[in-house]
Amino acid sequence: MIILEKPYVSDLLAGTAEELGVPVLENAVSRRIAETRSINIVGGAEFIALMKGTPRPPLYSNSEDAIGWMEKNLGFLDLPDKIGLCKDKVRFRKMLEGEYPDLFYAGVEAGRLDSIDVTKIGKPFIIKPAVGFFSLAVYKVASDGEWPDVLAKIRRDIERVRGMYPEEVLGTGRFIIEGNIPGEEFAVDLYYDGSGEPVILNILHHIFASKYDMSDRTYVTSSDIIRKYSGLFQEHLARFGALAGLRKMPMHIEFRVDGGRVVPIEANPMRFAAWCTTDIAWHAWGINTVEYFLRGLRPDWESIFRGREGKVYPLVVACVPDEIELGGVRGIDYERFEANFRKPLSVRKIDYMKYRTFAFVFSETDEDNRGEIERMLKADLGEYIIL
Repeated sequence: MIILEKPYVSDLLAGTAEELGVPVLENAVSRRIAETRSINIVGGAEFIALMKGTPRPPLYSNSEDAIGWMEKNLGFLDLPDKIGLCKDKVRFRKMLEGEYPDLFYAGVEAGRLDSIDVTKIGKPFIIKPAVGFFSLAVYKVASDGEWPDVLAKIRRDIERVRGMYPEEVLGTGRFIIEGNIPGEEFAVDLYYDGSGEPVILNILHHIFASKYDMSDRTYVTSSDIIRKYSGLFQEHLARFGALAGLRKMPMHIEFRVDGGRVVPIEANPMRFAAWCTTDIAWHAWGINTVEYFLRGLRPDWESIFRGREGKVYPLVVACVPDEIELGGVRGIDYERFEANFRKPLSVRKIDYMKYRTFAFVFSETDEDNRGEIERMLKADLGEYIIL
């Protein structure tokens, strides 16, 4: 079963819903898609009745915009509580206290940010919304002197995203301050099966341009990454799933890896990588993550890797730079932007006037051509904005 919601439904996802014929909740988004595709739309009452079936059918949503509906209508299941446990970063960190007793964290109301004495907090630390999305309003603070500037940026971000996402997706009334967790960052798309076993569908290495960069601009996946880290993450995902009691749930979890230490950063329930970015698994590996979850399929990685050795598959999230006011933007030079990629597999244009994101790019390159990835990671995307 599927709930389709804003901000973006990819053609791959819409086609999957049509091909599988699974029930899709009737709402404004699904009705619009049904104008061009034969998807199996069912009303809310029927959808709820189907969710009461035994065994419970698997449920996927492409967007956290659906969380509000699930909380209101699926209270007879443990799903709303599991969603809250993962989505609320303060609850999430509290649940993991026994596993990581040395990690500092503190929840703080947005109205109290001005009164925080940051001189008493160890540096560097990370501040972000307790209920967050898409690295919005996420900042690293390395010194006391940086705090006023960070506060100003948080206020700016709150104004910019006001009304962009529901409170269940991005809540700006409460923040979490965390001690900085060192190491390389990875994002994992997976699902927990009916027995609670994690099934990994893709692993992405989240690359940053600098120690202060908190953006979502660049991720890469490769056979080397999956071979190296799948066993390590499998172990930690199993422990986390047992702790949270997860069953039949799709998940997008982020980790930091520092030597042999693996620490979960956040867990995003009921979906895979946000917007349409989970589709990198399709372009890289031929894995349709939503189909794999709904049908209970498991990747045969060594078969999948054949013919793809030495290849790297980057995902680039391209946004209008913060310093550019959207009111002055006339367009995007997509042709010149796409010329940065040796082999673009898919370039998806986004409503940048609403979300500041103007494209998602899935591409392929060779392991020995990492310069292309570094260039895009550090590129000034303002060069492609037509003012």
